[in-house]
Amino acid sequence: MKTTKDIFDKPENNDEQPLAEKMRPRNLDEFIGQRKVVGPGSLIRSAIENDRIFSMILWGPPGCGKTTLARIMAQETKSHFIHFSAVLSGVKDIRTVIEEAKKQQQFQRKTILFVDEIHRFNKAQQDAFLHHVETGLITLIGATTENPSFEVISPLLSRCRVITFQSLSEQEIAYVMDSALKNCERGLGATRIEIHPEAFNYLIKIADGDARVALNNLEAVVTLRCSGDKLVQEDTTASCKITLEDLEKILQKKALLYDKTGDEHFNLISAFHKSLRGSDPDAALYWMCRMLLAGEDPLYIARRMVRFASEDVGNADPHALTVAVNAMSSFRFLGFPEGELVLAQAAVYLATAPKSNSIYVAYKEARKAARNFGALPVPYHLRNAPTRMMKEMGYGKHYKYAHDYEEGVVFQEYLPEKIQGNFFYFPTSRGYEKIVKQRLDKWRALLSNNKKSTHK
Repeated sequence: MKTTKDIFDKPENNDEQPLAEKMRPRNLDEFIGQRKVVGPGSLIRSAIENDRIFSMILWGPPGCGKTTLARIMAQETKSHFIHFSAVLSGVKDIRTVIEEAKKQQQFQRKTILFVDEIHRFNKAQQDAFLHHVETGLITLIGATTENPSFEVISPLLSRCRVITFQSLSEQEIAYVMDSALKNCERGLGATRIEIHPEAFNYLIKIADGDARVALNNLEAVVTLRCSGDKLVQEDTTASCKITLEDLEKILQKKALLYDKTGDEHFNLISAFHKSLRGSDPDAALYWMCRMLLAGEDPLYIARRMVRFASEDVGNADPHALTVAVNAMSSFRFLGFPEGELVLAQAAVYLATAPKSNSIYVAYKEARKAARNFGALPVPYHLRNAPTRMMKEMGYGKHYKYAHDYEEGVVFQEYLPEKIQGNFFYFPTSRGYEKIVKQRLDKWRALLSNNKKSTHK
């Protein structure tokens, strides 16, 4: 469902808004971070100052100012602002937005359409924007935590400029929290709060560059620690003191930066996969623990290890696939927390196994040949002949049964005529694949010799 809101509308009940919403910057002077994006002489600042806002995709981690900047752009250019949720909206809602933009156009007012989590739009939804972005009816500002190159269709991407955001620095997070503590109108300034430096630094650390997380944690701590403090309520000169021990009790544990559907999800699983491939069991265990502590689905990690066993270990250690599959099955049986050790065992086994990607490469090459050459006919001698008519047509004629020959190997063509002589699989000399290589080299030499003698 669509959410439409003019940027100049006042919130109905400001007191009930979260601290992060109350402290949201209202103009560029209050905006914290992203100096390269909105600093003096930057493209965005020039666009705002000259009232020349263009369609763009804001790509960056959570809590770094994407939504805030979109609102500021609308306010500074006095544009009609529509906040559109990609999660809750459909194509029908997009049509409603377009009709609203046409009405605004009659009053010479531009419409900025802000699409939160634009990566969640399917192709049909994204296609619905194309014409109206191109004609200028709407200025599209999309926000995403995922790489737009993979999540946004090319035609829409070509009509938008991608602006990359970074996580806020620790100094910037400190400034955000300090502003909230001092601001009497929108922040916590009305409450006398003393935060021990160690506790303040802890809040900065666990925010991991996310201003929203920082303010949410700060608000939770102040609410739970100070609202029931009788001393503060009875003596207006007294202050509410917050220590590191208070934070640990209230917040319980570090809120790791991790979005199971976002960019950081892929960063961590990539680090895990590459550590396995690089034969580093220590790093593999570390990245796996990072994901588990952050709430990743353990079976997703198990499935990735099953894939890894074929892609990066392959026939260098065929037992690796059995270990990975058994780990996934065992975790289903054991669950948390016992099953975590099973995953750890599999990760260490895979990291220390001999590596070969020759199966992966062979599959890609065979797939490429199948795609490039199309539906080549199956050689007649390889075709099954269940009927008399098929036998009369030559189906199965001259097929040689391998078990009737020495070593169970016999020369005959198994590939379509157009691609005969191609090899896709080249085993390495690592692990068990060394034995496979010796065997295959011998067979290929034997078949090659038989082929030469046949053609003499």
